[in-house]
Amino acid sequence: MLLAAVVETSGRVAGTTKRLEKIDLLAKLLRKLQPEEIEIVAAFLGGRTRQGRIGIGYGALRDSTGAAAEIPSLQIVEVDRIFQSIRAASGAGSQGQRVALLRQMFSRATVDEQQFLRSLLGGELRQGALEAVMVDALGKACGVAADRVRRAVMLAGDVAVVARALAEKGEAGLSEYDVRLFRPVQPMLAGTAGDASSALEDLGEAALEYKLDGARVQVHKSGDEVAVYSRSLNDVTAAVPEVVELVRALPAQNLILDGEVISLQPDGRPQPFQITMRRFGRKLDVDRMRGQLPITPFWFDLLHLNGANLLDETQSRRFAALAELAPQSLIPNIVASDASRAEEFFEQALERGHEGILAKAMDAKYAAGGRGQSWLKVKRARTLDLVILAAEWGNGRRQGWLSNLHLGARDTEKGGFAMLGKTFKGLTDEMLAWQTQEFLKLEIGRDNYTVYLEPKLVVEIAFNEIQVSSKYPSGLALRFARVKRYRPDKSASDADTFLAVQKLAGTK
Repeated sequence: MLLAAVVETSGRVAGTTKRLEKIDLLAKLLRKLQPEEIEIVAAFLGGRTRQGRIGIGYGALRDSTGAAAEIPSLQIVEVDRIFQSIRAASGAGSQGQRVALLRQMFSRATVDEQQFLRSLLGGELRQGALEAVMVDALGKACGVAADRVRRAVMLAGDVAVVARALAEKGEAGLSEYDVRLFRPVQPMLAGTAGDASSALEDLGEAALEYKLDGARVQVHKSGDEVAVYSRSLNDVTAAVPEVVELVRALPAQNLILDGEVISLQPDGRPQPFQITMRRFGRKLDVDRMRGQLPITPFWFDLLHLNGANLLDETQSRRFAALAELAPQSLIPNIVASDASRAEEFFEQALERGHEGILAKAMDAKYAAGGRGQSWLKVKRARTLDLVILAAEWGNGRRQGWLSNLHLGARDTEKGGFAMLGKTFKGLTDEMLAWQTQEFLKLEIGRDNYTVYLEPKLVVEIAFNEIQVSSKYPSGLALRFARVKRYRPDKSASDADTFLAVQKLAGTK
């Protein structure tokens, strides 16, 4: 199929706010695709290539765009192969090879196709075909229940590969996307509640746990083989040998654990997040770091045990099995239905140096990759994890550094990110130097004083309140926003949603 058909559908999807209409448009396109094409298109309409980042920056895109073709001729598979060739280019002269391939591709693209490709490669494609909409469209196109597709996507971690499996094998192709040892599952995520009392109002009787400021991990075990995965599903086994040893000793043949690892001070209080994250650095002397900075695991969920997948069990049953398996490493927890008891537990967590608490519905299944309202985080400091959309060059003491950050929340309804304001507060000289270097690697455009970025970096922002504002298209702005820290353990897809911000502001 021609790329032009995808570009046309993308434009029509972006042009409507009606969810059902988006689903119909996508399903109509998907039905026409070959299995090889459907994986590529599912990735494109999700705003990425199958190859991930292919080594193309703003400068290369700018230098490669020339006169447009009048008649569409680029095939979907052909474009994908060009991307693969660009990514594979290496060694002396590789940048020139990439630019030459880009120029050749753009010379055959129409005006609309050029715009689509620039947006795709620059990380700025905003057609509103979010993953949830694509899942429903795949189900409709292939005659499979959307819930079945959604579960497969959650476990596979990639809507594109699930799309191809559906196209090749129908519903039977989804059977391979179940919980498997040593294939990490996307972690379940938590929504936000204003306080412990409101969390109980939403959930009723709930399981309450300390919210630790450590590193999320998922651990798989089969016999003596143990693997540890980070929040972003990277294999970090070599960095945490003490965790491997503890899990290897647990009385289970096979298991998958979900939890947090954290470095503790001698008095049992937690080290700052940045200290714990030193255990996961790129250049790591593991033996020395283990002696200087030991880490302790705390488990809060059990996804698999001795051949049985537990995702569809209730939280209370999963936790009971976990408590029996690893009682010495459980996250501090209680069950509460009384608001005063919940507030007391929250204050206790803060007094012991932790971020706050998590409240979990006791009948909740494990929604891998999902951020619903069955898990709610409660923190005293009002904070949001936001994506940096752009940064402005500083003045005076900050001259020569990218300083003022443009902050965005994920817009799950319209696609892209809803801007919530700017801030330069809380940035140390060390942070300014680091972010200037990193931002320029992610540059997709600039004007006289602003550098626009590929939306990848997540920053934790503290603020006093959310106010209605006509200054930004979102209609909301953070008051007294300041940077707490960067979150290298999180991707843009883990950032807080605009819907959550609207709820906190009381506008939704």
